[in-house]
This record gives sequence, structure tokens and C-alpha cells, in this order.
Amino acid sequence: MKIFTSAQIRELDHYTIEHEPIKSIDLMERAAEALTKTITELWDTETPFIVFAGPGNNGGDALAVTRKLINKGYSAKAYLFNVKGTLSPDCNINKERLREMGNEALVEITREFEPPTLTRETVVIDGLFGSGINKPLGGGFAAVVNYINQSESKVVSIDIPSGLMTEDNSFNVQQNIIRADLTLTLGMKKLCMMMADNKKFIGKLEVLDIGLSKEFIDKTEAQCSILEEHTVRSMMKERSDYAHKGSMGHALLIAGSYGMAGAAILASKACLRSGAGKLTIHTPSKNNDIMQISVPEAIMQPDSNEENFSSLPDTNLYDAIGVGPGLGTSDSSAIALVSLIRSAKKSMVIDADALNILATHRTWIQQLPEGLIYTPHPKEFDKFYGSEAANDYDRLMKARDMAQRLQGYIILKGHHSALCIPNGQIIFNSTGNAGMATAGSGDVLTGILTALLARGYTPKEASMIGMYLHGLAGDYAARDLGMESLIASDIIQYLPKAFKKLS
Repeated sequence: MKIFTSAQIRELDHYTIEHEPIKSIDLMERAAEALTKTITELWDTETPFIVFAGPGNNGGDALAVTRKLINKGYSAKAYLFNVKGTLSPDCNINKERLREMGNEALVEITREFEPPTLTRETVVIDGLFGSGINKPLGGGFAAVVNYINQSESKVVSIDIPSGLMTEDNSFNVQQNIIRADLTLTLGMKKLCMMMADNKKFIGKLEVLDIGLSKEFIDKTEAQCSILEEHTVRSMMKERSDYAHKGSMGHALLIAGSYGMAGAAILASKACLRSGAGKLTIHTPSKNNDIMQISVPEAIMQPDSNEENFSSLPDTNLYDAIGVGPGLGTSDSSAIALVSLIRSAKKSMVIDADALNILATHRTWIQQLPEGLIYTPHPKEFDKFYGSEAANDYDRLMKARDMAQRLQGYIILKGHHSALCIPNGQIIFNSTGNAGMATAGSGDVLTGILTALLARGYTPKEASMIGMYLHGLAGDYAARDLGMESLIASDIIQYLPKAFKKLS
């Protein structure tokens, strides 16, 4: 699923109107029908609705919804803000259609605004502004937003909460943005909806299909997209009937300082559950017994150091390498890591403490080979990049730029994990849940990615498949166990079910 910019969204609307063909007012009517259907499925006719409509097409949608609610027996009243006397043509048509239903249905504000009483029982429909604004709300509109936000009413925003910009909200005024309980967005998600720090404005999100041009969507390039099951399924390799462990890839995991063997165990089990034919674990010698007991299927390769990674294994024996989970950041580990990265000519996943080591040795970052996969969580990325991000959008843009500069693949972990690839594109994951916010979840992802690389997937394929499988296994675990009790090993337990779903 593509994510278009606000300019592309306008082009999509115009293209649909010109090529369907359909009048713009009829496309608005189609949108209002979809909005009304969803709203009436959630609230019965005993619920009073107050609708706030702006002067543009978002306001036109809101007025059309008001009319449809009244026709279905609901108590609904619209407040149309026309302070400059310039309504969009379709908004004006819907104003006249609503006025025909009687004076009780519409209040048009041209000067003074006497706000209606908003109670706990009232549902507010926010149709003040859509996806086209490019500066913070101020003046009277900011006052209206604050009035709505201070009420106890449930708030439903049409397309996007008023005051929220479609992409970058770095310089927005947060108190002047509607805090919706439910956002009914039209056609497709907007980029701002993928940012965790905008969740408080968006509330629950539903995407409504209003029949926008599939032809335009298919032929128009988008910098951002959302990964879907059919795309992942199409990339999956079929296992040959004649496969043997030697043909299914030999993975190397370098993980687990003394006291952090758990990270190595989780990564190793996930790697084996993800199809690697053989796995070797390079870990400090003090971890040997617990690793042998916990992961009997793996080959143990004790480091010469009892407690830290310090000696370089022969990387020529392996098809892919994962390094970082529980590694520690000792000087000996840092020296061994840079030697590994410089000498190994293998597909590689860089995670956790391996990222932290690079963050404190910034000159090494310039020497990193192309094609590596990096898997930072937000704080790890900020250290890796070299400065703290102002917000989630700023961090995402920095990750995109860094992926281009390094010609690598950065999976910025989060609710909507974002894969930034060397050509500047961003691919958001569509699986995963808040229950996966638990220690060790990232180690599991590293194991999955390392196995996929060893199997022969490209870094891009491994990144896309890996983050999708990781999230899907987490979703299965949360469904059966609940999010509160979910731990990282549960994700591994449900990996077979995730693979089976995609096979």
C-alpha cells in the first residue's frame, strides 16, 4: 500500500474525477456515504452529534455527513465556519443541501461564534481542515480546537485530525491540533499516521475505501509504502524436496557477553526457527555450558576471552553473520568488531551493542561496506546517527538519509517498523503490536534476519520478510497470550505459524 504526499493526494482526487469520470460533488457524496456508514455502525440514534465544518472540502464532507445522519434519524447539527466568505464550491453545495433541511440543522459562523454545549454523551465530528494545511492553526480556529479538546465528548476526525499536517509536524503547535478518538481517513494512510508521537492526535485509525483511481495509484511512484502480505508471500523461497542442511545456509551469530547469554539464546533459537541449515554461535567461553544446554542444535565456538567477544572467527565458513545481541561494549569487543566488519565479505546484520560500539567510534562508520542490515531502536539510532532526533519524523528522515549514505538497510524498530533502503524509499511494516515492547524482541529479529540472509535472500528481501515475520509471530502470540504477558521467547514459539501462513 502506497503512502502519498498531500500534493499526490490532491492529484489522485483530480485524476479520479477526470478519468472515472465523476463530478467532484459526487465523489464527496461517495466519501460521505462511507463515513456515515462507519459512524452509524458505532453509535445509535440516541447519540447527539455536533459537527464542526471548515470552509474547504473537508468541511464539505462534514456537511454531507450531517445531512446523511439526519436522514437516518440522528440528532445532528453542523457549525460551518465561513469567516472569510469563501467556501469551496462543493462545500457551498453541501451547505445549501443541508440548509434545505431546516434552520436547526446548520449554523453558519461568519463573525461571532457561540459554542454549543459539548457533553460526555455528545459525539463531535471534526471536519474543520483536511490534509492540505501547511502551517499551524492559529486565532479563532485554534480556539475552536482547544474548546473541542477540553470537552468530554468523543471526537471523530474526517480524513485527518484538524491541525495535523500530512507529513512533517516538527514545527507544528501541538495544543492546536484536534485530539481525535477515531480518525476515518479516506483512501489511504498518510505519512503522519505512521509516527508514534502522532498517535495521541489520531486515536484509533480506520482507512475507508472511497473508490479512488486504482490506475493512478498503480502508476504513481511513492517514496513511502506499507508492506503487505501478498508482497512478502511473493518473495518466499520454496524449499527443495532435495534440500539438506548444507544447502540451506550456514549462519554465524556473534552474541552474548558473560551475563548476557540470554540474548545469544534468543537470537540463536530464532535463527534456527527461521530455516538456517546450520548455525554456529561465537560467544565467550563462560557461556558455553548454558548455550549447549539451551540450543543443542547449534555448533558452539567459544571465544578465547572468557567474558567478551575479542577473537575473530574464520568468516569464510559462513553464508551470513549476525553480530551484536548482548555483545557488550568493551574495548576488546570494539577492536574485534571493526576487524570483523573490515574483513568479512559476507551478508551481515548489525544490531544492539554492535551499533553502540560504532556510535562511540564514529570514524569507523565511514568504513562500513555496502549492503549491511542495521536494526536500531530509536535511542540506538540517535546514538548511531550522532544526534538526538527532534521527533519521530525527524528520526525517520535521518534514517532514510543514512541508509542512502551507507548504501545499507536500516530497520528503524517501533510499532510501525520502518525499513529505509539505499534508494531513498521507506517501507513500513504492517505487523506487530505493543506486546512486543519487551526485552529480547530485537534479538529475535536479528536471528530471523541472519537466517534469511544465510538462506540466500538479498538484504532487501531479508529485511522485508524478516520484519514482517517477526511482527506476524508477535501478533499470533499476542492473540493467544495477550500483550501484557508476551515475552520474546513467545515470538520464537509462534514463528512456525507465521512461516506457515506465508508458505
